[in-house]
Amino acid sequence: MEEWKMKLYERLGREGFLIEESMAKHTTFKTGGNADVFLMPKNTEELIDCIQILREWNIPYLIMGNGSNLLVGDGGIRGAVIQLCRRMQEIRLDGTNMYIQSGALLTAAAATAADAGLAGLAFASGIPGTFGGAVVMNAGAYGGEMKDVLLCVEVLTKDLHISVIPAEALELSYRHSVVLEREYIVLGGTIRLQPGNAAQIRADMERLAQQRREKQPLQYPSAGSTFKRPEGYFAGKLISDAGLKGKTIGGAQVSKKHAGFLINTGNATTRDILDLIAYCQTAVQEQFGVRLETEVKIVGEL
Repeated sequence: MEEWKMKLYERLGREGFLIEESMAKHTTFKTGGNADVFLMPKNTEELIDCIQILREWNIPYLIMGNGSNLLVGDGGIRGAVIQLCRRMQEIRLDGTNMYIQSGALLTAAAATAADAGLAGLAFASGIPGTFGGAVVMNAGAYGGEMKDVLLCVEVLTKDLHISVIPAEALELSYRHSVVLEREYIVLGGTIRLQPGNAAQIRADMERLAQQRREKQPLQYPSAGSTFKRPEGYFAGKLISDAGLKGKTIGGAQVSKKHAGFLINTGNATTRDILDLIAYCQTAVQEQFGVRLETEVKIVGEL
């Protein structure tokens, strides 16, 4: 084993270190080649040590959460992937405030809030990503988004210092924050909720879940909405109006239920999905003069 890999293994142990790990196991699209090294630190100290080792050896690395917004190339990822999901999931309440670690799933945070009779996070109950990823892209659904509840975020800066950033300094807007631009790594954050009726909150969450089941192809692997919403339009409607519902390339398909979702019907490759993305972009551009921009992040060797 190469020396840098050995150092990482010694720091993380068997539970936090994998070699030649299939990224299809760690993304909701269920596609992608292998990562050279897949790291799962259990705390901030291990994360910092991993980054220091990787930087010392000039090894590139990718930070990821639950993989719900990633499309990984069939050639895999050279260097290291650091996953802040499975081992950094703490959620704790302090009155109406909730601290959420980066790797905690939004669904778990929403359920915790509902159990405590705290309102304001029901919109996130069906979003499959982590808190960290939700902050990075100001995730939202059904009229709510992270900027509505976020108070502050604890980040690891580029120079590996821990800093607490108020929400207003993150420039949160539609599917955007300054986290990536400033090369922050989200470690956790605090949201503010309001007292509510637990039964009513649960009912609201179930109502939203039912809407998702009716309108979205949840039985198929996907990354949710593949494209961002163009200003003044809806991506799914443009794709549908272009006659592309059900369009298939290899194992990738424009969902017949919701054209804004590109899905893996079972045996898709990332190349199939990328080709279908490009097909939709070309058709919508030619027919309506609108350029569709991907919401999903494309990484790795294509």
